[in-house]
Amino acid sequence: MKVEVHHRCPIPASYRAARVSSLFNVEGDADFRLTAEIPLEARDWQIGLIVGPSGSGKSSLAARLFGQVAVEADWPFGVPLIDAIAPDGSFDDVTGALAAVGLGTVPSWLRPPAHLSTGERFRASLARALVERPALAVVDEFSSTIDRRVAQIASGAFAKSWRRGPGRFVAVTCHEDVTDWLQPDWVFDTRTAEFAWRRLRRAPSIALDIHQVDGSWWPAFEPHHYLKLPRMVAPIYYLGTVDGEPVVHVCFSTRPGLKEARACRLVVMPEWQGAGIGMRFLNELCALWRRGINRYDKPLPVLFHTSHPGLAAALRRDPKWCQVSAALYGEPRERSIRSLQKWARKCEGTMPHGGFGGHFRAVQGFRYLEDCA
Repeated sequence: MKVEVHHRCPIPASYRAARVSSLFNVEGDADFRLTAEIPLEARDWQIGLIVGPSGSGKSSLAARLFGQVAVEADWPFGVPLIDAIAPDGSFDDVTGALAAVGLGTVPSWLRPPAHLSTGERFRASLARALVERPALAVVDEFSSTIDRRVAQIASGAFAKSWRRGPGRFVAVTCHEDVTDWLQPDWVFDTRTAEFAWRRLRRAPSIALDIHQVDGSWWPAFEPHHYLKLPRMVAPIYYLGTVDGEPVVHVCFSTRPGLKEARACRLVVMPEWQGAGIGMRFLNELCALWRRGINRYDKPLPVLFHTSHPGLAAALRRDPKWCQVSAALYGEPRERSIRSLQKWARKCEGTMPHGGFGGHFRAVQGFRYLEDCA
């Protein structure tokens, strides 16, 4: 398919325009022209990329090829993100898409898109595309306004999820650093006017270093945890770093009788969410504990509980984990009241008038077994 882009721009008949034309030897007109040979009909494809510097004709070319180009999703005003994406669709589909593109910070789901950061809004737009699944989506200025690490991680997470379903997606950007993460089937470079088919490759690897640390790192991760909870009792803290940068955190403690351990407070920093770091980090530590590489020198299976729908779905997909429980409600409120009153009588304190529990909270429990077969 041969595509020609020609923006006509005759030189104005003004003094300054004539002077510039004379000084720099511009003759005839100031038209923009781009001719491209793009054989998209030759193969089946799902993801394409148009890349090149600003002013090189990327947006015009995309408009000629596909006729529809969006810079950013049009969001409803004042509606929280969780309601703004596919309001008539499945709740699980929306939360799954948000987690898939790395927007797993739950408080962000409750904010209107206008209240999100630029990076969060970029990920939200990708999640919306995953849920709505248009036959063709073309996004201009793809990742142009966000941090490059966020752009790369989000691109890789989105591409992996997009290929699980139908539809075609085209990114138009001036940043070449997303190419290896987005893994497009084809690339057109407007700088050289060259088109190339690509073979799918693995996304770039991320080397994660694991450290056993003290509790001083937790305050940096705590704001990004989806629940506000006190610290675990006698925990062992682990930190994952990439090139010295703190990326992921988790705690381990043992259950009574030292028969099994429990992992909790798994948090991945927002800019690294979507790369699969959290699950790999958790699995590696659980494998070490199951082999007895811990401070007790005793092999211990590990339990993990979560009410985060995206994390629960990831654990169910992983063959190393078996789901062992699912509770829709907290412990009975009456039991909590009796326990608190017993404590008050023992300590001769003020008798409480209420208790905890009885609230809706879909907590799901999983056990790491390495092999569930």
